[in-house]
Amino acid sequence: MKAERAYPRFIISPKGQRWLEQGHPWVYEGEILAEEGAAENGALADAVGVKGKYLGTGFVSRQSKIRLRLLSRNANDRFDEAFWRRRIQYAWDYRKTVMGGDLGCCRVIYGEADGFPGLTVDRFSQLLSVQILSVGMERLKGLLLPLIVQVLREDGQDIRGVYERNESAIRELEGLEKRKGWFPLPGEPVPESPVTEICENGVYYRVDVENGQKTGFFLDQKYNRLAVARLAAGRRVLDCFTHTGSFALNAAKGGAAHVTAVDVSAPAIEMARENAARNGLEGRMDFLVEDVFQLLPRLAAQGGAPYDFIILDPPAFTKSRKTAESAARGYREINQRALRLLPRGGYLATASCSHFMPTEAFEKMLRRAALDAGVELRQIEARQQAPDHPILWNVPETDYLKFYLFQVV
Repeated sequence: MKAERAYPRFIISPKGQRWLEQGHPWVYEGEILAEEGAAENGALADAVGVKGKYLGTGFVSRQSKIRLRLLSRNANDRFDEAFWRRRIQYAWDYRKTVMGGDLGCCRVIYGEADGFPGLTVDRFSQLLSVQILSVGMERLKGLLLPLIVQVLREDGQDIRGVYERNESAIRELEGLEKRKGWFPLPGEPVPESPVTEICENGVYYRVDVENGQKTGFFLDQKYNRLAVARLAAGRRVLDCFTHTGSFALNAAKGGAAHVTAVDVSAPAIEMARENAARNGLEGRMDFLVEDVFQLLPRLAAQGGAPYDFIILDPPAFTKSRKTAESAARGYREINQRALRLLPRGGYLATASCSHFMPTEAFEKMLRRAALDAGVELRQIEARQQAPDHPILWNVPETDYLKFYLFQVV
């Protein structure tokens, strides 16, 4: 390690060094043996092994258990405006390649998967919706957000405003305040409204970047919704946990005979109803404000097989390892009840959006649910998040969405 390095140094334990050398970008506080130099919160510091081997440079977070988030493993990198512009351009070029020009609504920056730890940027037509979860990114947002807008505009994209959705409790673990509001682009007025319209898979949605879920709309299921649409023609579909109706609308547009969209949230169902009207699909849809855990037993008690295609896209039942076991019970209950409702030859789409419900555990749950329901599952497809949410194999946290299509036999 050269003495002239400008950054403070964190001396990392052998265990932490192995973790970094295997490709993970996080250093936990327990793996830091010593510090050399004063590293400010949100500033840059080097990670080095006990023998002085350079392991990378990243953002310091004094209040988080993740004490250092690596940005680069190249000792020659200079973290100036040109560095960040290159990284933004790389992320955008990747989206242009993998999304095939389907860029009107997509994830532009996906945290560690794009080399921006703690930063999420979603595009909804002319608006960018931003979530910042690390103090390092918070300190840099004045540079990064205008740069992102500039890179997209230089590619001919019409971007009118940037809205910050910094309400997550994770920010408090970083010592950051929760807030939301327009980010002022230099010399430009903020848009008059946080509401815009997107078109995904030929379906139009009203998106509220101020009040919608997460950054405004769930983009990760884009092509999974298309897969559902391909199977829906002529079928009676029940879309559980519909939120604002995305799977239901894709099924209806795909030619379903009828679609029932269910969610416990009355405001979500109202927006789903509005989205159906916007797309001219309300004649083949109805909407229920009801808890799915109560609806499925009620339908079973009524007898018969009112639906031959059921979609289960629940919110994350677990956000930590501590609650993974109880979450598995919840997933098992809804899948078992759905399978009992379906006729032989019917179809099931089922998903989990929790990183803490890994693929192996989710598949084990599905096997048990099918056994308890007395049916067999014929797998049609096993899918994940859309490619604008890239998965880094050395960062398991980027791999979270599981989505399966089955026929019941």
